Amino acid sequence: MVTMPKKKERKYDFKLTPQRLAIMEYLKDNKEHPSALDVFKSISKKFPTISFATVYNTLEMLKKKGLVLELAIDPERKRFDPDTTPHHHMICTRCGRIVDLHLGFSPTIPETLRRGFEIERIHMDIYGTCESCKK
Repeated sequence: MVTMPKKKERKYDFKLTPQRLAIMEYLKDNKEHPSALDVFKSISKKFPTISFATVYNTLEMLKKKGLVLELAIDPERKRFDPDTTPHHHMICTRCGRIVDLHLGFSPTIPETLRRGFEIERIHMDIYGTCESCKK
């Protein structure tokens, strides 16, 4: 999970540039599941010279470090989730809104159905219509 570093903290093994810190601050407690473009649009207000490549590469690095999750639930673009705790998502089929769903359980896959797979993580996507779109 993205947490903001304290002064002189050495927990991160990458350089904490002002741009990276701004990206991490934007992601901290963000529940919108932003795309790289969403992050870029927000960060470029404070850092007008930042490139999209810098934002994208930072998100990829944070993903590799386990600080964000990449969601493949939007066919148009990758989404990023700073909440790396086990949880699921509800997705509105009309507006695309994504909501975290902390159920406290995951389905158990019987050994007979695993076909030799060692399960690392289970993630469910539940699709429906959100309250706003139903109106």
